[in-house]
Amino acid sequence: MAKIFCVANQKGGVGKTTTTVNLAAGLAKVGQRVLMVDLDPQGNATMGSGVDKRSMALSVYDVLLESASVAEAAIHSEKCGYHVLGANRELAGAEVELVELERRDQRLKTALAAVDADYDFVLIDCPPSLSMLTLNGLCSAHGVIVPMQCEYFALEGLTDLVNTIKQVHANLNPDLQIIGLLRVMYDPRITLQQQVSDQLKAHFGDKVFDTVIPRNVRLAEAPSYGLPGVVFDPSARGSQAFITFANEMVDRIRKM
Repeated sequence: MAKIFCVANQKGGVGKTTTTVNLAAGLAKVGQRVLMVDLDPQGNATMGSGVDKRSMALSVYDVLLESASVAEAAIHSEKCGYHVLGANRELAGAEVELVELERRDQRLKTALAAVDADYDFVLIDCPPSLSMLTLNGLCSAHGVIVPMQCEYFALEGLTDLVNTIKQVHANLNPDLQIIGLLRVMYDPRITLQQQVSDQLKAHFGDKVFDTVIPRNVRLAEAPSYGLPGVVFDPSARGSQAFITFANEMVDRIRKM
């Protein structure tokens, strides 16, 4: 049975897509069967997984409108070692089209149920807003991974996200919970980041992942080559941190 996780944060620019593609690649490297679902119309996670969003015959748009199955639309990224259910500009139109459809917030959940036995992990890259697309992701997931920078405004954004997850948990998906908070773009030399990190651990306890992703140039360069950092430069500090994080995720799921 696949474990389905949204990578979400309502604040933009916090490394959601970087986290999604590198965790997917890291999990694939440690022997897991992985599907990465791109729910952002910008398609950055698709391009960052070695898949050209412009040349896809089928995408997550077709899956949400039930004109294709996940098995038909998913593409295996040979370079990265995982399957990609990609997104492109078409997905922006799905927002409007879904509003008038039945079960509009359950479409992704229904589609993923059909491939439940084919994967160990499904990772969903959500857009940085509470849209119908994000809602589809949250309704289909077992949990949420929250990447966040250790900065003051990130704490404010986290409060909004926790409230959203509580509402979805109460009304639409009783399985939904925060799996953990991942500290990203971390620089231990900055006192404020150390203080916010300590606050997170004091308030959320074991919900904060042990792994910390450092600020790393190679992770930032990798998307321009259409690859996750874990594949682009496996020896980089950031890549090694994501491999450690993948192992921590596997351990955490086993304990759950």
